[in-house]
Amino acid sequence: MGVYVGKYCYVMIIVLVLGNEVRSQLLKNGYYSTSCPKAESIVRSTVESHFDSDPTISPGLLRLHFHDCFVQGCDGSVLIKGKSAEQAALPNLGLRGFEVIDDAKARLELECPGVVSCADILALAARDSVDLSDGPSWRVPTGRKDGKISLAKEASNLPSPLDSVAVQKQKFQDKGLDTHDLVTLLGAHTIGQTDCLFFRYRLYNFTVTGNSDPTISPPFLTQLKTLCPPNGDGSKRVALDIGSPSKFDESFFKNLRDGNAILESDQRLWSDAETNEVVKKYASRLRGLLGFRFDYEFGKAMIKMSSIDVKTDVDGEVRKVCSKVN
Repeated sequence: MGVYVGKYCYVMIIVLVLGNEVRSQLLKNGYYSTSCPKAESIVRSTVESHFDSDPTISPGLLRLHFHDCFVQGCDGSVLIKGKSAEQAALPNLGLRGFEVIDDAKARLELECPGVVSCADILALAARDSVDLSDGPSWRVPTGRKDGKISLAKEASNLPSPLDSVAVQKQKFQDKGLDTHDLVTLLGAHTIGQTDCLFFRYRLYNFTVTGNSDPTISPPFLTQLKTLCPPNGDGSKRVALDIGSPSKFDESFFKNLRDGNAILESDQRLWSDAETNEVVKKYASRLRGLLGFRFDYEFGKAMIKMSSIDVKTDVDGEVRKVCSKVN
């Protein structure tokens, strides 16, 4: 799980992992098969309806689920509105997809009131958004309860585009996720966009002398400078995977190999020996026994991530409205 730094830290990591495993056992496939048989199909049809009018909602829902799980666990706490709630935290200001979850919740409350949690709706919607983007699908274990606490100050542990690989590893390890999970889950950047503001420093002011980030390939650097001029609109959106921005595939990892990553934190995965090994296997044309299949591994990693600190009947509830506690 990581470097040994003393028996007490080692014990804490073991307790964290075992705690997540125990809680994840509370989840199961088909949890609503009797209490709300149409639950998953209602979520799917809702996501599909929004996707048909705006395909960019897919990465929004995926990111929303990720940000939910990394703060307070996968408990729908990111959906709660309030001046001091998670939504108010700086890393969460650009989150999208709340209306999709609210729409699905409203439909489910008509079908089976007080049964399906907002946390489960979000986990299911994230899966469906990947599937609709030509990505993999997987069975989502359900049975999460909704959290009752949402605090912006607790969102400081969310991964940042400025994080070193060491910091990224630590943040994922703190959630019971290993380096393989880290690289696999960041592969979600094969869809989605970011603002020029978050990477323009790599193009014009990476060092005190004003040079560009040397890890960016020269042809790609020229392309990015055209998209994001030095005095241009910092809010302009740029695809994280320019090669196939709307298709969920392994091209993101080929971008890392070729020096064509948008975010510095992503490109750094190529320079670290441990993460580099995983990136190379995903970027390789070899599959099966000779290489990892990203589509298969991503589903496994998502199931693992979506089990982080799930709430039970003791410390959770099923919200009537996703944006506020009961």
